[in-house]
Amino acid sequence: MSAKALKILALAYGTYFNTIAIFSKKKAAIKAFALFCTPRKGKLLPHQKDYLNQFEKEMVSVVDHQIQTYQWKEGQGPIVLLCHGWESNAFRWRNLIEKLKTKGFHIITFDAPGHGASSGAHLHVPIYEACTSELIKKYQPKYVIGHSIGGLALLYSQYKSPQASVEKVVSLGAPSDLEDIMNNYQKLVGFNQKVLLGLDRYFKERFSFGIDEFSMSQLIKSVDKKGLIVHDLEDRIAPYQAAVAIQANWKNAQLITTEGLGHSLHQDQVNDQIISFLEAS
Repeated sequence: MSAKALKILALAYGTYFNTIAIFSKKKAAIKAFALFCTPRKGKLLPHQKDYLNQFEKEMVSVVDHQIQTYQWKEGQGPIVLLCHGWESNAFRWRNLIEKLKTKGFHIITFDAPGHGASSGAHLHVPIYEACTSELIKKYQPKYVIGHSIGGLALLYSQYKSPQASVEKVVSLGAPSDLEDIMNNYQKLVGFNQKVLLGLDRYFKERFSFGIDEFSMSQLIKSVDKKGLIVHDLEDRIAPYQAAVAIQANWKNAQLITTEGLGHSLHQDQVNDQIISFLEAS
């Protein structure tokens, strides 16, 4: 589908939500949230399956989902858990995985709900955090690394349910404030303030926080793990300012700023910096 067609479709959804909100803000909010949490891609392609077949696979039951995990056990070093981003899957880590292999790490990655070979049709930060926390509890990794929403979920897990096994956290291109995310969603789809107010109430009822109350840059104040934040100045998905705000309140974190690498941050120079951070005392 072309970019123009996607824009027209998005605005059609906005009109649909606005119409429903005339009669019920709650129903409009539920439908708007469902669309917001539904990935359009991220299932495994044949060449991705071929790559992941080298790993030991285990399907783990977590928060009403079947989560596909992948382990590389040949490394005798510390356990590293990798959490991918939106509309992606475990294959996203292939470049970093190959470098971690040469360093002898025990590697674990997985497909998030609604992605890869895992069950479900939706993904949002609270459910990703719950999955991540359960997998950390199960596998006891020393290091955890997350990209985009995976990074945000990891940071949230360290705030909400920190595990003693985790010593270092790496966040790549992660957003911070739900308010910014929802404002961008509103601009993209074009729904009105009635729908936004309905979403705010829906978040409070379902997750116990309002749209303007979830800010990782504030929640991170209680996290004492060593951290590495990598963010690109030209990131068009998660603004660079999110990384600056998080680092300002994360007392044990350093920020590496890149330029021209975009949101993906899978390049060799980033992966080398990650490994240097993990290996440092």
